[in-house]
Amino acid sequence: MFFKLVSRNSKRDRKENGLFFGSLLVSIVAFYIILSLSRQDVMVFLSKMESDAVDKLLAMIPAFYGMALLILFFLVYYASKFQLERRRHEFGVYLMMGMRRGRLFVMLLLEDFRNSVLSLLIGLPTAVLLSELISLVTARLVGLGIVGHKISFSLEGVLWTAAGFLLIKLIAFLILSGKISRQEIGSLLTETPEGVKKQMHPLVYAASMSAGIACLAAAYAMAIRGDAWADLKTMGIALILGFLGTSLLFWGLRFPIGLAVRLGKGGRLHVFNFRQIQETVIRRSGTLAICSLLILAALCCFGAGVAISQFYGSAGQHVLDYTFEGKEDTEPSQQIYAESGDAEPGQQEFGENENAEPGQQEFGENENAEPGQQEFGENENAEPSQQEFGENENIAAIRKTLAEYNLEGHFSHLFEMKVGHINTTDDMEHAFQMEPVMSALQELEPSKGRDVLLNNLSYTTYPYVVSLGSYNQLMDAAGLEKLELGESEAAVYMDSEYASFGGGKELLDIILGAAPKAWLDGKELSLTGEVQTTDLVTDRSITLSFALILPDELFAYYTRGDYTGYLNGVLEKSASGDASLMSAISDMNQKLDETGLAYESYLQNMGRKLFYMVASSYITMYLAIIFLIVANTMVGVQFLISQQKSSRRYRALIHLGAAYRALCKSARKQINWYFGIPAAVAMFSSLFGIRALFTGILPSSAKTDLPRMMAVSAAMVFALCIAEYIYIAAVKRSSDHYLLGLMVPEREE
Repeated sequence: MFFKLVSRNSKRDRKENGLFFGSLLVSIVAFYIILSLSRQDVMVFLSKMESDAVDKLLAMIPAFYGMALLILFFLVYYASKFQLERRRHEFGVYLMMGMRRGRLFVMLLLEDFRNSVLSLLIGLPTAVLLSELISLVTARLVGLGIVGHKISFSLEGVLWTAAGFLLIKLIAFLILSGKISRQEIGSLLTETPEGVKKQMHPLVYAASMSAGIACLAAAYAMAIRGDAWADLKTMGIALILGFLGTSLLFWGLRFPIGLAVRLGKGGRLHVFNFRQIQETVIRRSGTLAICSLLILAALCCFGAGVAISQFYGSAGQHVLDYTFEGKEDTEPSQQIYAESGDAEPGQQEFGENENAEPGQQEFGENENAEPGQQEFGENENAEPSQQEFGENENIAAIRKTLAEYNLEGHFSHLFEMKVGHINTTDDMEHAFQMEPVMSALQELEPSKGRDVLLNNLSYTTYPYVVSLGSYNQLMDAAGLEKLELGESEAAVYMDSEYASFGGGKELLDIILGAAPKAWLDGKELSLTGEVQTTDLVTDRSITLSFALILPDELFAYYTRGDYTGYLNGVLEKSASGDASLMSAISDMNQKLDETGLAYESYLQNMGRKLFYMVASSYITMYLAIIFLIVANTMVGVQFLISQQKSSRRYRALIHLGAAYRALCKSARKQINWYFGIPAAVAMFSSLFGIRALFTGILPSSAKTDLPRMMAVSAAMVFALCIAEYIYIAAVKRSSDHYLLGLMVPEREE
């Protein structure tokens, strides 16, 4: 009989507190997924590419686990307290009928243990299946392929999840059951309504609300400007201002709610609705403030995490698979120019005479010569990247090593990318000038993109230069149209991150369409074509904010043969066979490791991005789920308990003739306000909170696209609001079910 009573009570408890039970299931799933992170395919893959960073990330997991346990403990304690308070009368009846206090304690312990075990039996298999699904989806997205997937079941994750969950449930139960068992039978049978707190003058509440808004504005201003991220002291001040501002704001909300009661014109039960809301806010303003902060933390974590992962996940156009680096070591006077010690730059080495026409003097050109042939003795069949001024020795050595290991045939494209500086002058502040471009930009309509472009281009007095021949081989590998430049023309290159900010590329393309003039070491050039943004090498850590693409002859002249060479490679499609690109690159890495060559692969570059995606998305989404569960469960359970404490008022309305539909409509309005107040404050604050997070945690390169990232964050906040709406709908259903029970006349004990 005793165990039947335990079974019946636990079943009733799950039914009447489905909201809390569901929250515990989600918490179990979140616990397991974060604890089994090291076994998932994406982390196993990352550990090969970014082992140090992954180890540091995994070392933080116990801290997140402990923090989540602490937060969940308060949730369990808070919700269980209201559940036991709701059953006070029931416990008093048990004691009156002769049940010993020890037996009552055992009954409650078994009920709680039964529900906990059932939660684990449902939550853990769900968590394992969801973890497998995440691994499969992630493997598919990063190109690892379904074939490379391995079962990611983590026994350690299961044990730690079960142990942590049962521990916090047991501690919360022991504390609460001890308080209940020590109370007298009379106090258990008597319902003790909450006392009404003393009201102050409305102006006091209005002043509190104004002070709260001022504190929040100061906190967000400090965070967005970056002051709060300077040191721990200012960060602490900003956090204190935020917490104090939220508390004062919610305490002062009594003023607008009271004003709404006096001025509002509603239908049935209008005054009753707002009186209920007013009393609840008065009694629970501190709790609502904490819940609003938790919802704010969830929105900020979710919005900022997804936006940051989107930034690192936007890999752009994938062209190159490998890059090998080489440096020119030969003396330029021997290899290219045969310059004498007394020659002036640009004269003796190219046979210049006084009467030569501009554009012909430098290279000793005659009328019938084709540009770029006579001066270097080029023939029709010469490869531009090799015969004109030769491939540097290190690049040739890399090619030789690849050939020795029979790896050269695995590449469909294998070419040198030549990047250098201007070595014909030491005047770094005036080596390059483009006043016509700057003037044209200043004449455009003012915009943030134009201003940023003007600022960036003002520093391009000593730009990098890129060989046209090598860049055209890159365009060929990318399947794009090759560039065509005249002997005194140049194209502009900008990394996509710099060019895309504020529509800078589009603005510069308009200006370059007029072929404006520029001067490179005193010699005139025409800037033509569109801004080029195709990545020069595989390694995304090597980016150029501005560079000039020059014809090979000009590149040789201005660099004087002192440049950095990168050997780029693109794998043959047949090399991968039926395997995915990631698997093909991984296999090639193993072969290249045997050669001793230093290289950068697309896999390593992708590994860095995936690490940032995982660090920003997995962790922030995990925290967002925990914060959201705790906040919504606290608000939902608190409302339902407050509704039960107001049962006599509802019964009085029923006796006065109030219909079930009218009561449900009244309760639903109360829920909208009760959930809406903390949620609305959190949503509004999240717009500033996410922006503040971007200021503090984003690298400078990521801040070039803040508008787009804010738009992604806003979309994620909206998606989270949909989840909030679903949660509110569940509370409304529970409220309707409770009110339906009140419609049945109750026998007084």
